[in-house]
Amino acid sequence: MTSDATTDHDKTTVILIPEAVGIFDSFETLQAAFYDLRSVGFHHSDISLLAGHEALEEKLGKSYWRAPELEDDPKAPRAHFVSEEAIGELEGAIAGGFFFLGSYIAMAAMLTPVSTLAASIAAIAIGGSPAAVIGTILARRVGKHHKDYYADQIQHGGILMWVRTRDKEREDLAVKIMKGHSGRDVHIHGWSE
Repeated sequence: MTSDATTDHDKTTVILIPEAVGIFDSFETLQAAFYDLRSVGFHHSDISLLAGHEALEEKLGKSYWRAPELEDDPKAPRAHFVSEEAIGELEGAIAGGFFFLGSYIAMAAMLTPVSTLAASIAAIAIGGSPAAVIGTILARRVGKHHKDYYADQIQHGGILMWVRTRDKEREDLAVKIMKGHSGRDVHIHGWSE
C-alpha cells in the first residue's frame, strides 16, 4: 500500500494509511498528548514529530519554513518524540559514565602493590572529578539541545505531531486527544510516511 509523490529533486514514498496531524504551542501540551495517545494504545513508532533544523535544511534547503506549511508535506523530515525523562536519564548516564571512567583509570593506575590506600583514594577522587565535570558539561549540552529543538519548532509556528491511524475509530480518537491538549489545526490526511 504505497504511493509515490514525485518532487522536482527526489521521490518521496508514502503509505496509504491515514494519519492525524496537529500543531502544539508548548512542549508540555505536546508531551501530555503523546502520553495520552500511548495510554490508549497508539504505538511509539506511529507518532512522529518534525525533525530538527539540520534535517530540515538538508531535506528542504535553507528556505524559511513555518509549521503550518509542512503539516501536509510528505517531504517534511520526521523524528521520534523524546521525553524529558529520557533526556534526564541520558544526562545522568553521561555524567555518571564519565565519573566512573575517570575513577576507574585512576584506580587501575594507583592500585599497585606499592600504592597506599590514601594515595589510591586521592587518585580516584582526582581522576573522577575532572571526568565528572566533563560528563556534566556534555550532559548539559544534550539537555540544551533538546530544549533548543522545541524552542526552534515553537518559533516557527509550533511543534508538529503526526499520528498514524489504522481505522476511522483510531482517527477520531487521535483527533480528540490532540485537540484535547490544545492541538491546533488538527485534521486527518489520507497518507503517512
